[in-house]
Amino acid sequence: MNMYRSPKMVAATLLAGLSLMLSGCFITPGKFTSELILTEEDRFTFTYEGEIFFLGLSSLAEMGAAADEFTADDCYDEETYQDRECTEAELADQRAAWDANAGLRAAEAAQQAEQMSVMMGGIDPSDPAAAEELTELLLRQKGWDRVVNMGDGVFDVSYSVSGELSHDFIFPIIEGFPVSNPFVQIHLRDGGLVRVNAPGFAAQNEASPMGGMMGGMAGMAGMAAMSGEQGGPEMPDIPVMDGTFTIVTNGIIRANNTDEGAVPTARGDELAWTISARTQAAPTALIDMSR
Repeated sequence: MNMYRSPKMVAATLLAGLSLMLSGCFITPGKFTSELILTEEDRFTFTYEGEIFFLGLSSLAEMGAAADEFTADDCYDEETYQDRECTEAELADQRAAWDANAGLRAAEAAQQAEQMSVMMGGIDPSDPAAAEELTELLLRQKGWDRVVNMGDGVFDVSYSVSGELSHDFIFPIIEGFPVSNPFVQIHLRDGGLVRVNAPGFAAQNEASPMGGMMGGMAGMAGMAAMSGEQGGPEMPDIPVMDGTFTIVTNGIIRANNTDEGAVPTARGDELAWTISARTQAAPTALIDMSR
């Protein structure tokens, strides 16, 4: 029996795929302001003010579960290729095929839930207290001065840390969490060189897994609009990346990918990037702090 996959079924498939992505526990910025200050004597100060989105704690998890419900494929006339109602026999065949895979789907769901818990330092994302647990975990760590749960995986945070730049630095690092999507990386090189990369501030970089997810979300929304179907799962309000990243230093800037280059200020030379959902190149700079 020949059938095509309706927009509704394609959307359900994408939602199921999103449940697999949740096991990566992706963390992305929302609206934010971030600054890195590099000064003499290998001192640094890094701050991040604004939103952080935890995909694993959003309603996308519920949407992935909702996708695991039987929905019949549309049927079409093999001569005219026009849509038609499925017969009772065709619906029964579809349902039987769906039911036959129930055990496999349950096993995969259990495995994904376990993976998500491991990726979140033992926090169960399906637990109603998960957001509170995460808030307490972050506030126990040095630098997290404010952590406010805004709901649906979004947290409003204030992070600030200062010290001697004697080793590499990555933000964010959360106890028990893998470093799945670092916002900012500072790498020390011989000869007093400091490489600063901000991969988490590039929404459309091919290396960013979140960029692919956002593309899938846009495609789902487009299919829903074209199909005109109602009553499906409502798309969550994922925060849009929107912010600024600034580096201020009295070192020698050897390379950077800003639009305007370094701007002299009273605090030192300043590099500034405006970050949005259209940002393709991750901010990067090479600074000589040896002088």
